[in-house]
Order: sequence, then C-alpha cells, then structure tokens
Amino acid sequence: MITLYSYPELFGVADNNGYGLKVFAFMRLAGVPFRHEHIFDASTAPRGQLPYIVDDGEAVGDSETIIAHLNKKYALAIDTGLDAAQRDRNLLVTRLLDDLYWVMSYSRWKDERYFPAFRDALLREHPSVTADGLRKAQEFNFQRYYYAGIGRYAPEAAYARGLADLGVLARLVPTEGYVHGSRPTSIDAGIYGFIANIHFYAIDTPLKRFVAAQPNLVRHCLALHPAIMRE
Repeated sequence: MITLYSYPELFGVADNNGYGLKVFAFMRLAGVPFRHEHIFDASTAPRGQLPYIVDDGEAVGDSETIIAHLNKKYALAIDTGLDAAQRDRNLLVTRLLDDLYWVMSYSRWKDERYFPAFRDALLREHPSVTADGLRKAQEFNFQRYYYAGIGRYAPEAAYARGLADLGVLARLVPTEGYVHGSRPTSIDAGIYGFIANIHFYAIDTPLKRFVAAQPNLVRHCLALHPAIMRE
C-alpha cells in the first residue's frame, strides 16, 4: 500500500497545503489506493519538503514527480487521450500554481492581518501543535519568502500577483465540466488543490474574496470535492 505523507487538514480539506492536496486529489481521482499520514516535520522528507509518498519502500517527493511516478508505474488512465497542446496547457497551469503558492503561503504566515487567525485555527484543530513550534515555522517561512522574492513585496503587491494568477484560472476553468472536457484529469486535481485551500479557508483574505466572486472556480471546486473527500 502506498503511503502519502503530507501536512494536516484544516477547514475541512485533506491537506492545508496546495501541493499535498493536489497529490491527494490526483490519487483519489485516478483510483490509486493509499494510506494518508499527516505530519508537520518535513526534515526527513525527500528534498526536505512535503508531500512525499513511499511506494514499495521507495520515497518519492515533489508533487509533479509523484504524479509522474504513479502514472508511469501504474499506467493510470486519468490523462489518457490528452493531446500535445493540452499537455502544454497543463504545464503552464502547473507553473502558474507554483507562483500562486507563494502568495497563498504569504497570506497565512507573513501578513499579520491574517496570521493570528491562521495560527489559532491550527492550534485549535491540532492540539499537538504548539505556539512555539508555529513561531519557529513562521520564522523559517520568512526566510523562504525573502529568498524566493515574495517576502520583499508589500502586501498589496504580493496580492496583486496572486490575484493575477487567479484571474487566469477564472478565465480558463469552464462553467461546466472540467478543463479538458467532461471528466477530470490531473490538471483539475492540481487546480482543486489550490482553489479548495482558498475557497474553504475560513479567513477573509483578498484571495478568498476573489475566488468567492468567480462562480466557475467555486463550481469546479465543489464538483470535485465530494469524490475527493469520500471516506
């Protein structure tokens, strides 16, 4: 049995990180059986990052590497039939989500208007977490943000970047069905991983307000949510 290691739930989604939820959603939609283990400490993970999987004793990290590994090893059908142009679009959207990640993370850990509510939610939902541990995580994230560049932005400039990313998604996601037709593919899992972590996030950030005003993004998220979150 494959084991997926990722960050814990928050606000009713299976992982409060877009990448972990992306892999979780992909595995559910692709019909891959797995166990899900929630952890906070990523120090022993491949590349020191979550999520990762252990498959027949092999540890595989990075969400795109995990998906490629599963597709190759298990000959999954989820993306069967996609043409070259559709696969190119998937890559472009994946890179857009990489950019959006930093703004989402900034809104949780860096922006002092929203960090206290985020901190309190983690402490409330996960009693094993300590305020001191979250403070250390926040300091670590501040370093990451600085070297990634987003930490040098004023809040308004940081959110403008994320809202531009979300604007592209809002124009890309259809009003019915999924990105490539009537059934979801891997890119829908990726979009869900990030949009669900905004839509269900119970803190009123600029990102959440934008998503709430996009009926197609909300519909896409809610259409996938029951199948992904089934027991």
